[in-house]
Amino acid sequence: MPAQPQTGPVAGRLPADTLARNFADLHSPLSAHEARVAADRCYFCHDAPCVTACPTEIDIPLFIREIQAGRPETAAREIFEANILGGMCARVCPTEVLCEGACVREAAEGKPVQIGLLQRHATDSLMARQGHPFTRAARTGKRVAVVGAGPAGLSCAHRLARHGHDVVIFEGAPKPGGLNEYGIAAYKSVDEFAAREAAWIMEIGGIELRHGQWLGGEITLETLRDEYDAVFLGIGLSGVNALGLDGPKVEGMHDAVTFISALRQCEDLSTLPIGRDVVVIGGGMTAIDCAVQAKGLGAETVTLVYRRARERMGASRFEQDLAAQRGVRLIFEAAPVAVEGEGRLSGVVFERMGEGSEGLAPTGDRFTLPADQMFRAVGQRLGDASGLKTVRGKVVTQGSGRTDMDKVWAGGDCGVGGDDLTVTAVAQGRDAAEDIHGTLTD
Repeated sequence: MPAQPQTGPVAGRLPADTLARNFADLHSPLSAHEARVAADRCYFCHDAPCVTACPTEIDIPLFIREIQAGRPETAAREIFEANILGGMCARVCPTEVLCEGACVREAAEGKPVQIGLLQRHATDSLMARQGHPFTRAARTGKRVAVVGAGPAGLSCAHRLARHGHDVVIFEGAPKPGGLNEYGIAAYKSVDEFAAREAAWIMEIGGIELRHGQWLGGEITLETLRDEYDAVFLGIGLSGVNALGLDGPKVEGMHDAVTFISALRQCEDLSTLPIGRDVVVIGGGMTAIDCAVQAKGLGAETVTLVYRRARERMGASRFEQDLAAQRGVRLIFEAAPVAVEGEGRLSGVVFERMGEGSEGLAPTGDRFTLPADQMFRAVGQRLGDASGLKTVRGKVVTQGSGRTDMDKVWAGGDCGVGGDDLTVTAVAQGRDAAEDIHGTLTD
């Protein structure tokens, strides 16, 4: 029997105080005393596996030793030397599968050193001070265009400015930050941290930020190559993949990226409408962020459905457990095949999936979940590639981000090596900047 029609999304399902609790900082920052105690647990390994596990290769034992000695700001400088977005990465990195997952304490005791919280303690301490920790080298007279003010673009721009190059960042959105500003759960980065971090990064000087500039629209790659000595593309992924479901065209079907962006920019969460029965399709961090926040806004039931087994999910086990703790139901090995409803979504039909010799295949066993709102979080795709060589929807790069086009580098999610992590984008932006600097000063 078809699911009964629902009333549809409405605003103000929860009172203001409940919303404030639901979207409070996911991890409380450490006090100075707590940081010293946490730092004391580090073995300060000579061949530290945590460093190898970090895409930006921060010298983790060194910065933790500085915290242990009561010098968090010195620790922060060590962090920022490798990762200028170390403050955000301390908040959003999946440390449980990166540095903390590789920690010797984790292997021995099942309780790693709190590297992420220690990094946040150090970086917050330094950023609270007046003045930028780095100074520019003498101006080189070279000009570099950076397209995209996300993690990769900001990282690249900062490193180039340190080397004395003049940088212009072209950004389509009203605010800088990219994924950090528009694409992560609100409870992971509170108090406008993404915007404050971007402004702090540009205090180095030599960086001009131009908004409302989209590649393929207001600017073209051909023009940028003519006017600048080098170009770095950190444009991310703009489109959201479709599901191609059977059934009528109904209201209530959305993409998770747009939902998260709207929530991140909303000043009053009580004005955001949310359904009573919400279904989220996907298995990555975006799917988790969407599901948890839908529940936080007051949805009565939120069900996240992923087509493969739990261990194949892109989201870490910590994120999966967080969703379950917040009241999200997780269903694995099921794929959506159709929607139901008359004018408005009332249900989503799924088919059980099985892993066979030829890969994932439907089993013929179907079930229907009541739903008045559905979000798809099944991956994004590249927008304007501007004639660059691509594979599987991403720009092909060699070495430190060099593309097949002269004077053009790329990094972050838009590149083949991007993996939807802020820390990876930071590393690629930084490394591309070093390669650009070497090319411009040969």
